[in-house]
Formats: sequence, C-alpha cells, structure tokens
Amino acid sequence: MTIRRRPFVQLLATAGLTTAALPSGWAQGRRKDMAVLGMILEPPGLDPTIAAAAAIGEVVHYNIFEGLTHINQDGVVTPLLAESWEATPDGKVYTFKLRAGVKFSDGSPLDAEAVKFSFDRARAPGSTNKAKKAVWDNVASVTAHDARTVILSLNAADANIPFRLGENTAVILHPKTAAQAATQPVGTGPYKLESWAKGSSISLVKWDGFRDAAKVKLRKVTFRFINDSAAQVAALLAGDVDGMPRFGAFQALAQFRADPRFTVEVGSTAGKGLLAINNRKKPFDDVRVRRAITYAIDRKAFIDGAQEGLGKPIGSHFAPTDAGYIDLTGMYPHNIEKAKALLKEAGVTTPLNVTLTLPPPPYARKGGEIIAAQLAKVGIIAKIENVEWAQWLSGPFKGNFDLTIINHVEPLDYATAYADPNYYFGYDSATFRKRVADLAATSNKAEKARLWREIQTQLAEDAVNAWIWNPAQVAVFRKGLKGLWHSSPIFANDLAAVSWS
Repeated sequence: MTIRRRPFVQLLATAGLTTAALPSGWAQGRRKDMAVLGMILEPPGLDPTIAAAAAIGEVVHYNIFEGLTHINQDGVVTPLLAESWEATPDGKVYTFKLRAGVKFSDGSPLDAEAVKFSFDRARAPGSTNKAKKAVWDNVASVTAHDARTVILSLNAADANIPFRLGENTAVILHPKTAAQAATQPVGTGPYKLESWAKGSSISLVKWDGFRDAAKVKLRKVTFRFINDSAAQVAALLAGDVDGMPRFGAFQALAQFRADPRFTVEVGSTAGKGLLAINNRKKPFDDVRVRRAITYAIDRKAFIDGAQEGLGKPIGSHFAPTDAGYIDLTGMYPHNIEKAKALLKEAGVTTPLNVTLTLPPPPYARKGGEIIAAQLAKVGIIAKIENVEWAQWLSGPFKGNFDLTIINHVEPLDYATAYADPNYYFGYDSATFRKRVADLAATSNKAEKARLWREIQTQLAEDAVNAWIWNPAQVAVFRKGLKGLWHSSPIFANDLAAVSWS
C-alpha cells in the first residue's frame, strides 16, 4: 500500500512554525538547573498504584515515588529503598532490609509499616492496582518485622519479585496521604509536585531534604504534553522543550539527525503494539474471525508506514527483550485470501462494519488509517473514532469497543492482561490461567522456558489480539542534556540522573 508522508516543512507549517522563523537565540534563556521535557500523553492522575496509564510513571516514578528496588535502563535490578534482600531456598519468602535515614517529603520517616501499608493496599480486595493479578494476589502476607525489615511471604515462588517491586505499581506511599496521592503526592523521591496545569504541563521541583540531594542537578523539571507530531517537532526546534524521551514524530528524524543542536538515540522497549479485539462481542467471540483479522494485517506495511520502519514485528504478547521470547509472526503471515476464507467459514456476511477506536499517540492515529485500509481489503469496514486519552481509559479500557490500537508498555504483563477475564479485551481461558500459575510456581529453568513457549503459543493460536509490532524508543534532545533514558524496560524518566554538561 502507498503511505503518504507530509513533507517536513508542511509539518512545521501545520504547527504554526516555519524553518525561516526558527529563533537564532534558541532557548538561550533556560537555566542549566532546569529542563523542559515533552510527553505525548497527559497522566489521568499521579498515583501509579491505582491506575493503569503508563504516563503516570513517566512523571512520578523514581522522581516523587520510589520502590524497594530500582530497574535500570538496561533492565538490571539494583537496591533503592531496600538496601538488600534475600530469599528462602524455596523462593516463597523474601526479606528486605530498608535503607536507613529515608524520609518522605513531609519529613516523616520511611519505615517497614509504610511498606506494609502500601503493599496491603495494593493487594486488598477491590484494589485497582494493575499488577494485582500478576503480583499482589500471590502475596500471602506482608510483615513489618521491625522498623527496617519487611518480610514478603508468597503463595507460590516468583523469582521476578525483585523486578516487580521496581515497577511503579509497587512504589511506597505515605500512609497518611495515600488517599490524595493522585493529586497531592507525597513520596521519598528527589522531587515534589510544584504545579499541574491541566491539559498543558506538570512541574516538579527538587526536594532539598532528599537523602542524596547533592547528586540531583536539576532544580526544576517541567513535563509538557504534546500529542500532535507536528507540534512536537515545532516545540523542539523552537526550544520550547529540551527533549522528548519518547519522541513520536518519526518522519522528522532525518531533520534532527542532521541538526548539530540535537542528539537522536534509538533504543528498545518492552512494548507490545497490538490491534486489541473485544473477545466478548460478536463476531469477535469466534476465533476464526480474530484469526482472519490477524491474517489481514501486513505488519511490515504498518511498521514502515506508521513507524518509519522503526520497530520489530511480533506475533504474541511478548517483546523480543522478554525472557522466553519466541518469534511467532510466522503463524499468521499476511494473507488476504486466507482472511476472507475464515470470515466466510465463520458465517460472517461482508461488508462487516466495525468501529476502530484510536487514542491520541501518533502510532494509533496514523497506524489506524493503515489498519483500516488493510481490513477493508478482506471486507471489514472499520469506522475510525478518534478519542482523547481520558475517553480511551473510560471507553475501550472498560471493555466498550470493537477494535482499538494500543501499545502495552509494561514488561511481563501477560498475567495481568490475559489471566484476568475482566480485563478489557475479555479473554477467558482456564488453561491459560493454569499455565501462568505453573510458571509462577516453578524455579526450574527448563520448565520456565517450556511454559513461556506455551503461553505465547496459546495466545497466538487463540488470536486474542492481533499483535503487530514491538516499538523502538526514539529520544530526541538538545546537545548537552545528559542522562535521559533512550531505552525503556519500564516507562520512567529518572530525573535524578539528568543534567546539563
């Protein structure tokens, strides 16, 4: 298929900026203890332990809130609020020794009771923590042994617990202010919330009482929300933002690579970009229809057209960086005739009219046009419905949709997404749930490899969703800005590591 790309100058004009209008002073007034970063989506709140949006972690994780462990850019887990930990030989009991002298930004000390409170809150009945199924339902008890010792007892062994406790779903909240954390967060991290201009930006200011405050170089960081590709380009060129760790306007990369004022870095993510299918609704409750949809999709055309070729095709809900990953793209090669035959076999009368709901990110808006054109070739007419992020969270993410395009960025989230029949695309398989439970319970490497293979294969065979691509992460930032992540094992911006040279 032919994908029309708007010329770069046209993109700038769309955003109200031309190359001739670029200021010669270009952000000269910015102090070296400040930075402005661009983000595609605005978070719906600031408590990552009760809501699913990855944008929450981009702002608060490691900055306002911290967990017991730290997941580094290379995926390695190191101590954070816990200075050390050890597990029993059966892998079912973890003992964490907390770092001494840690305080919340209101001056209250961090102790084992705060950790117990946060973990018990995450695993409580009715918890909306997105890791509840994958992590917290496996926690039998949390014990504050003494002020600096926390004991986590599991129902089944889980060697991934140190990694899981470094995700934003496991950050430690202040017991007295947790209820207000979505709007008035109080954490142990190096920054505090200064202001939130809804629809525009969030500003964080350095907390001078932070235990390692001398190492934190940026006094103020502002996140600006820019979901339009042309506006992202214009904001960078004008110096309105200093960088975008997750840049979305891939069509402008050649321009930035050629501009000596910028650095462009391309890294990896744990993302699984997919066409989500509502398994509860007819005719999508028929596996033949879901398989037909998958056969209809040309992954390479999508990656080339919506991602400028930056990304890898995938065939199940694992990223190539995940342990146990196997390439299953060969199960559903692009095959229009096979797709048509499956629809006919399922008794579907074409044209089949469906709604394709698209959130704001460029991969969805641009990619949605490509997917709609591909589906049309097999007789599925997808009416595109563009929605804002809050509408997507209250609509498709609550199960009210036919098809939608989304990038699942959390690592190892197969249990969260597919072992819970109430999750938004409604996959319900007792066999799958048993495999997930068996995987969590074993520490045998060969057994883990077998179960990882079976989990991925079952999801692909059942065509729960149509998996398309593992996105690359593209970071564009001003020369001299150091420490921004250019790969994302998790969605975070570790601001304490960022500085100007």
